[in-house]
Amino acid sequence: MMIQMLKLEEQQSLGEACCTLSEIVTKPNRSLTLDLIRREESVSSTHSQHCGKLTVHAEECFSSKSTADIILRCIDLESKDLFSKSDPFLVISKLVESGISIPVCKTEVLKNDHNPTWKPVFLNIQQVGSKDSPLVIECFNFNSNGKHDLIGKVQKSLSDLEKLHLGREGENLYLPTLVGHNYENKILNSKLLVDKFSETVQHTFLDYLAGGFELNFMVAIDFTASNGNPHLPDSLHYIDPSGRLNAYQKAIYEVGEVLQFYDADKRYPAWGFGARPIDGPVSHCFNLNGSSNYCEVQGIQGIMMAYNSALFNVSLAGPTLFGHVINRASVVARDSLSTGAKKYFALLIITDGVITDLQETKDTLVKASDLPLSILIVGVGGADFKEMEILDADKGERLESTTGCIASRDIVQFVPFRDLQSKSSTRACLNMLVQFPK
Repeated sequence: MMIQMLKLEEQQSLGEACCTLSEIVTKPNRSLTLDLIRREESVSSTHSQHCGKLTVHAEECFSSKSTADIILRCIDLESKDLFSKSDPFLVISKLVESGISIPVCKTEVLKNDHNPTWKPVFLNIQQVGSKDSPLVIECFNFNSNGKHDLIGKVQKSLSDLEKLHLGREGENLYLPTLVGHNYENKILNSKLLVDKFSETVQHTFLDYLAGGFELNFMVAIDFTASNGNPHLPDSLHYIDPSGRLNAYQKAIYEVGEVLQFYDADKRYPAWGFGARPIDGPVSHCFNLNGSSNYCEVQGIQGIMMAYNSALFNVSLAGPTLFGHVINRASVVARDSLSTGAKKYFALLIITDGVITDLQETKDTLVKASDLPLSILIVGVGGADFKEMEILDADKGERLESTTGCIASRDIVQFVPFRDLQSKSSTRACLNMLVQFPK
């Protein structure tokens, strides 16, 4: 049956209403009733009339919030290298209706190992379709030229992998082999085993709002010398007399304007790092308002004022260390958790470049991954932000500490400021906020 599309220009307007998404989802029942307004047709007229009400209800669409935590290993892998053992890694792909396989996860490469056990992989069930959707698990031998050798493969669903784990059984790998004009699956002695299979429910931002949680916004600003002399126009910290905002001010405004709707008291802890106060040594976490006793400022305008004031009261220095400010935010979140407060914390870090305490920052993030805390890092300027992508861990491999502990979840979202401007800042912020703990 043909469906005729309505031509809006030919329809009579009954009224219009405007609101922000945050006004809807912060309501206990996620419903908001708005007054419909019809404006006079005359261009010169500023009059409008009320013509009814419109109720908007928000509902989150998802197929599954569950994530499977899986540890895979192989035994008796065949050697593909002439003078050494293989360097195996796994690629997990989902099969779509057309028969094409789409990679969704890849493990690390383990050198010279015929009985490898890989680090845990985390598969969102929505990401792969469902627990019964077919997955292809391929084991490759790594080659530096990029032409990796297929050692063997299996096709299993998440449900199948769970059964293998429960039954403590292995599944023989097979290798497609050309026989005549056709391919046949050669069954190998090599086996795939599932040492761990567990499911966790990843609650989202809307779940926590509906549960009565309050968001608390925090900010940390990079004052290292690589930003350039604040008195010169080419500095990222330059305060333009014309009133045009610099990159840091824009980032504070863009992100803060979104997050402030979810923070009831609008009192924000605000810190700086990588600068030398007038009367002291270099500090990697100092109160932006200049106080030695308290760190909070009032509203986004309060952050702006404290930032501007700090530029005239500190000397830009270095190096760039994240560990101190993340530790400070972690203490706030941990103290709140110990008192039973229903609060969740979002730390915005604005920085211009490469950090010098990458492993220490990883250690701090792994410890913080069990706290009610998420971190949004915004990169300003044209520096190389590869290390920020490592902290983001969006490719499926969670952060690991120097002691071998794995982060319980990914709490970091990195966004280059140029993307924050070209895309929706709301989307960038909310992408970070959905990564809440159980």
